[in-house]
Amino acid sequence: MAAWLLLLFAVSAPSVGRAQTSEVSVILDASTGQLSTVPERRPGAVAWAVLRDSIQDNGWAVLELQSNASYNDSIQAYAAGVAEAAVTQRLIYMHWMNTMVGYCGPYKYETPYCERLRNYLEANLAWIQEQMEKEQDQDYWHQVRLALLQLKGLEDSYSGRISFPQKTFTLSPFGFLLFQLGGDLEDLEAALNKSDASKDLGAGSCSALIKLLPGNKDLLVSHVTWNTYQSMLRIIKKYTLPFRTNPNGGPLVPGFVQTFSSYPGTIFSGDDFYILSSGLVTLETTIGNSNPDLWKYIQPKNSVLEWLRNIVANRLATSGQEWTDTFKKFNSGTYNNQWMVVDYNKFNPGSTDVPSGLLTVLEQLPGIIISADKSDLLYQSGYWASYNVPYFEEIYNASGQVELLKKYGDWFSYSKTPRAQIFRRNQTLVQDLKSMVNLMRYNNFLYDPLSRCESCDPKPNGENAISARSDLNPANGTYPFGAMRQRQHGGTDMKVTGYDLAKHHQMVAVNGPSWDQVPAYQWSTSPFSNLMHMGHPDLWNFDPIVIKWD
Repeated sequence: MAAWLLLLFAVSAPSVGRAQTSEVSVILDASTGQLSTVPERRPGAVAWAVLRDSIQDNGWAVLELQSNASYNDSIQAYAAGVAEAAVTQRLIYMHWMNTMVGYCGPYKYETPYCERLRNYLEANLAWIQEQMEKEQDQDYWHQVRLALLQLKGLEDSYSGRISFPQKTFTLSPFGFLLFQLGGDLEDLEAALNKSDASKDLGAGSCSALIKLLPGNKDLLVSHVTWNTYQSMLRIIKKYTLPFRTNPNGGPLVPGFVQTFSSYPGTIFSGDDFYILSSGLVTLETTIGNSNPDLWKYIQPKNSVLEWLRNIVANRLATSGQEWTDTFKKFNSGTYNNQWMVVDYNKFNPGSTDVPSGLLTVLEQLPGIIISADKSDLLYQSGYWASYNVPYFEEIYNASGQVELLKKYGDWFSYSKTPRAQIFRRNQTLVQDLKSMVNLMRYNNFLYDPLSRCESCDPKPNGENAISARSDLNPANGTYPFGAMRQRQHGGTDMKVTGYDLAKHHQMVAVNGPSWDQVPAYQWSTSPFSNLMHMGHPDLWNFDPIVIKWD
């Protein structure tokens, strides 16, 4: 049966309930060499997972996933995927139905775009398989292989066909791989000439702020995901995967423990926001590409899609420089972002000395990647803000922003776009963790002059805020470009960590659109109540919670 159909029919529609806990161990039968699952914590298991589903109570499910270092990396990786699927199966089903069910499904396999996408993905996976079989750059390709094995275990477990990890294996291009490609698909659609590409001009994707508190007593790192409201079935995950740096052994990868915001069926964040055992915190906001001349650089060979490069860099790097050096390899030109790497190993609370390598910034376009140490600017300004507009001049000019600036004005300016001005004005109000949360949830578009869109009717616009609420823009308004219109899109969460929190892989997080200065989002009364939102609470009025680990 096709992977798409397995996703559709493997699980019956679940009933909505309150908080539930699911636990599973993946065990290896030494006599038969078979892997299987048992619904409990079992000593000596290859991998173990526990899911606490409190989505109806506080907006989040929380997953802890751990593998056993006494087994080889390949078995660990595959078993980790098996364990995660076993405890998140219902959430995976609902999230697929909410977000991916119609994407190149069985009735679209033969459409020209879907055929081009299938060919691209199959050629790319074949090229990656060739590289994994070579003896070059073993540390890099070992981590690529482990990520794909984890995905294979996830797909096999969900489909009820657990096997044993093999040296060579295949992944369906339209199975669980699609869950990993959310960001990459935005650019693949444009590069592969998808006729009904859905991305609106100017559509933002995330806000981020790195903020030095007064007296440099702490360094807070925060991220707000901007996404469709159908995507709000969310999981905070902690992976403890003690992989080695290469297939012949070696030390543990520095980022063997990772805490991140994520989604069902996804083995990385996607937002992206990561707290790593290496002492790094990595995050990004999307800058996109509006220059069609660059799409020629998107090719299936000599290319590793962004979601995989992200995973490899997070595992292997011990510094911002190492992270960017690893991430730059095999630039796919897809999911083009501004990445920020914060190295808490370099932070000295209370010190005014500027530590080299504390903040490294990277921006990617097809064919171009630029990175630089921006610790000095962070200490000079007291903050670094990110809001979907490129910082580096070469990236800004190459991305097509100059033409958009000329046509539509300051909304496409790095320093004058509304969020840049709001961050510049409001970051001075941040004195502690609570005021940081308030800023990252900020949306007072009806009354804030910086939220006005002078060429819109009406002029106050819910997109022009740190945490957007595009659903509150009138459907019958007039707007200069698509991002400003009414959409089921906005700031769907907030995560923040700090120096002491990150040591323990902790964060403060809230799920759902901002609601303190504007009405809480409610599916039953929204203009989008007919859209699929299985498993969602109806009313999204949750408070922030502290994510701690046993």
